[in-house]
Amino acid sequence: MTDNAHEFILGGQKSGKSRRAESAAGDWLAGAPGRRAVLIATAQAWDAEMTQRIARHRQERAERVPGLETVEEPLRLPELIGALSRPDTLLVVDCLTLWLTNLLMPPGLDPQRAALPDWRTEALLLVEALSRAPGPVVLVGNEIGLGVIPLGEETRAFVDALGQLNQHVAAACRRVTLMVAGLPLTVKDNG
Repeated sequence: MTDNAHEFILGGQKSGKSRRAESAAGDWLAGAPGRRAVLIATAQAWDAEMTQRIARHRQERAERVPGLETVEEPLRLPELIGALSRPDTLLVVDCLTLWLTNLLMPPGLDPQRAALPDWRTEALLLVEALSRAPGPVVLVGNEIGLGVIPLGEETRAFVDALGQLNQHVAAACRRVTLMVAGLPLTVKDNG
């Protein structure tokens, strides 16, 4: 991966998205002395199972990619990319799906009453941050639009929003990879 060569890794649950992103971070760190790799984790511990899942992911990630630093940020993704991106630093964003969930359906807030940031504005700010990022960024997200049309209005709105977000991010990245059963399929590669 070279400077400013952003990659978007998409796939379903447990398709190997995060492992591929971690592998890219490990390769980046091994590629030259003085490099950094920072994972921006967007997950929030909404319940006991999610708390355990986050702890397990932290531990496994530390074993697989020892030099990968982690910053937890559920909302301010564009701002953090702007603050952390440098030519010697690879950023891994895991994951855009949870980031959008945090914007659209934050735990503990009534979406009908809360003043939530507009996800479309945040998506444009994200694409703008990617265009200005001097170092490479690897973004992980779910592809959830391949199944049946959801029955609930809120769920359909989320699937639509994620599909639009994925399109914006894919257009902003030099490489797009779809993970299926742990195997990468190249969707876009503009070298």
